[in-house]
Amino acid sequence: MSNAGDVVEHQQEDALGKAYDARLARRLWGFVRPYRGLFALSILLLPISSALMLTQPYILKLAIDRHVATGDADGLALMGMVYLAAIIGECCFFYAQYYCTMLVAQRSLADLRVRVFAHIQRLPLSYFDRNPIGRLVTRLTSDVDVMNEMFSAGAMTIFMDVITMAGIVAIMLSLDFKLALVALATMPVLLLAINYFRIAARHTYRAIREALARLNSYLQEALSGMLVIQLFVREARSLDEFRALNDQHRRANHWSNIYEAALFSMVESLASISAALMIWWAAGGIASGVLALGTLVAFIEYLQRFFIPIRDFSTKYAVMQSAMASAERIFQLLDTEPAIVSPAVPSPEPTAAGAIEFDGVWFAYKDDDYVLRDVSFRVAPGEKIAIVGATGSGKTSLIKLLSRFYDVNRGTIRVDGVDVREWELAALRRRIGVVLQDVYLFSGDIASNISLGNDEISPAVMEEAARRVNAWPFIAALPGGLHHRLRERGSNLSTGQRQLLAFARALAYDPKILVLDEATSSVDTETENLIQDALVTLMADRTSVVIAHRLSTIEHADRIVVLHHGEIREIGTHQELLEVRGIYRRLYELQYHVPAKAPVAVAPVTS
Repeated sequence: MSNAGDVVEHQQEDALGKAYDARLARRLWGFVRPYRGLFALSILLLPISSALMLTQPYILKLAIDRHVATGDADGLALMGMVYLAAIIGECCFFYAQYYCTMLVAQRSLADLRVRVFAHIQRLPLSYFDRNPIGRLVTRLTSDVDVMNEMFSAGAMTIFMDVITMAGIVAIMLSLDFKLALVALATMPVLLLAINYFRIAARHTYRAIREALARLNSYLQEALSGMLVIQLFVREARSLDEFRALNDQHRRANHWSNIYEAALFSMVESLASISAALMIWWAAGGIASGVLALGTLVAFIEYLQRFFIPIRDFSTKYAVMQSAMASAERIFQLLDTEPAIVSPAVPSPEPTAAGAIEFDGVWFAYKDDDYVLRDVSFRVAPGEKIAIVGATGSGKTSLIKLLSRFYDVNRGTIRVDGVDVREWELAALRRRIGVVLQDVYLFSGDIASNISLGNDEISPAVMEEAARRVNAWPFIAALPGGLHHRLRERGSNLSTGQRQLLAFARALAYDPKILVLDEATSSVDTETENLIQDALVTLMADRTSVVIAHRLSTIEHADRIVVLHHGEIREIGTHQELLEVRGIYRRLYELQYHVPAKAPVAVAPVTS
């Protein structure tokens, strides 16, 4: 199996940038700014915690040199209390700093996730045609979580780590210049090792992200197509493919672990070597009385604290690099301008009559590959019009253009005399109710799927709508009635029941224009009879546009529009089109197995 969006996803995951990008940091600050008070407090707490940590080795030095050496038990006890206070203070301030940091992180990243979701809802359908759903879910979940890891791993404190290390070096130099130089003699080797890891980590982390993208893409495809996998007994082959992708991901992580383990062990080794060199150098000074024992103990403590942030560097660096890459992808999504938006000054909403007009409409999903060519027809208020044609003739495209999910390339579509591009989008779509062939139901109860969260639609309105479209008998028979819980996509209902719920939803919203797209194409005869009866109720006093393959559902339409290769070839009533013996007659004969008696002609178009 292969995923069409796999290559795109891999290209996106390959775009790993710097561990710190000032431009991205400024944009992230826009989400932190509302909580800048808490953020400032967390920043202020950092140097206090660091200062308390730096004082502890010096307290040990004083305790040893001034009180242990002289046998001053009282003074030693006092220094012990001071040392304990410094430890407790460091812990308290560190806890407060970490708590404030994570509070800011959770709130600001929650705001970011809401902003991204709100933006995605404004994007046109053409964007979802080009971008896999799994990729968008990754932006809202994994990428935001990676930035949360940046806060939780303490990556934001890297700058403070550098300041702390500089402070340790300064203190050591002030205590004993020569001993400090000996202690830091291994630093050139350490810097070379860190630089090598930085480069290696970038490549290994990229490999991890690419392998993870392939794994996620395959999982999404395999789980969605599990029915086909089982029908064609493809489980073993799918397992082999998954095992291969999983092994790639394991190997990528394995190399990352090797580099991190190498850096960690090198840092530990160099820390031990530095301590050994320092003790070797200090031994002579202590023996000759030039160097105090407390100074050596303080140096050992400072040296241990000096190498702690270096040991954490690998984790923080990887998280920072990942977070910047995730931020880049999120802001690329936020920078995608919706191609279809309400005009700056929408036209005043006209009186709801339900008139529709297609005037010289040309439309292509891509370049000049037109699926609709010079389409023109009018639908009077309250008129019932049907649209028929072979698969790919452009029927559904008409509906997408009417609700302005796409914009026409040429021509104009008017609803109640106003160009759909001049309508406020929400007002336009409220006026048009659409019932699709593939009914989408959300997880939740039946009531929430009928009202879709509209508080103006009361349970009484829902019940009345369900009764009028023949959905109430099966709803009432379910445990809980309107409060019966539906599984994902309403999988615990039959196709016909889902269709009737869609009718109840449309009736409850009471649109002036009703669009039915293949609404009876995949139900049994008994359910179709219920649906046909429901359609009479649903279309009463409404302008209705019906798209159907089953010609029996549209025989009583006021007019039938026949599309062929994106062009209107015939318009008329059912009987008129049969008498013309054109494309519609041919479709009718094919569907009902009526022998053709004469060559098919093309009828003149009248609107």
